[in-house]
Amino acid sequence: MTVMHTKAPPLPEPRFADVNGIRLAYYEAGPRQGVPIVLCHGFPELAFSWRHQIAALAAAGRWVIAPDQRGYGLTPGPEAVEAYDMAHLTGDLVGLLDHLGVEKAIFVGHDWGGFVVWQMPLMHPTRVAGVVGLNTPFTPRLPLDPIEMFRNAYGEDMYIVHFQKLGVADAQLAADVERTMRFFMRRPQGTQDDFLTRPAERRSLALQEALAHYDPTDDGSQLLAPDELAFFVEAFERTGFTGGINWYRNFTRNWLAAEGQPRRIDGVPCLMIMAELDVVLPPAMADRMGDQISDLEKVLIEGSGHWTQQEKPAEVNAAILGWLDRRFPL
Repeated sequence: MTVMHTKAPPLPEPRFADVNGIRLAYYEAGPRQGVPIVLCHGFPELAFSWRHQIAALAAAGRWVIAPDQRGYGLTPGPEAVEAYDMAHLTGDLVGLLDHLGVEKAIFVGHDWGGFVVWQMPLMHPTRVAGVVGLNTPFTPRLPLDPIEMFRNAYGEDMYIVHFQKLGVADAQLAADVERTMRFFMRRPQGTQDDFLTRPAERRSLALQEALAHYDPTDDGSQLLAPDELAFFVEAFERTGFTGGINWYRNFTRNWLAAEGQPRRIDGVPCLMIMAELDVVLPPAMADRMGDQISDLEKVLIEGSGHWTQQEKPAEVNAAILGWLDRRFPL
């Protein structure tokens, strides 16, 4: 099977801001007018994951900013695990707005970036004009520690539980970065129903086991063009994966810190973009968001797996720009 790739738009030159105790790298495009749009990536990603959206938003006259977040790409992070908790991750975005002299922004987040942007109106409500979740739904504080819930549901080998072991997953993923990135950056391998009908031992979400059995020579499902893959590989060969994994190591700390936090988002325009074939973050996870957010629109991207802004860039761009034109006209 041959996968056709369109040439990716280049990123702007990186800029840097000393914020919240780190030197944050970010990419900025478009005219400095209107409310800026801040694009927040997930794991294992980079600001580069938003290359298609940066180009489209800037071409539409929108001011767009995409950081390499704490511990990723050109933004080195501290060694301490606790330096990657939600207070630090949201604080970095506030610091970026301060650096740019901006009061409020529209925050767009995918995967782990989605968890961060949904926290912004709860933790920093005066700095948020709007929120867009890509694949990742808004989830109020759970009744139990998330790590215990994952452990009880999926066992010790579930990747988020496995990530709690210091240094273990870090070494596994870094042993062959190109293989790791090929494994991650694939088109969908089936539907949520396909996943749910697997034998129980194959529903554990044991990433490390799946990676061990992955055949990197089968590139019919590869999402990235060779130059795009090379960009990711170079970045993670340089930084390793510990910074990104440390975000996962703060699930319990974040859960404890969120006690008493509001369980709703009111008065903030929000958009939820769901991906039909995302097994880890299926559309059904967003079913109750209308009860938890006062101003919510939802869009389904058909035929997309987890890496939606890279798999279906035209559809994602249309969804974001259409919502922006309705809610934040220039």
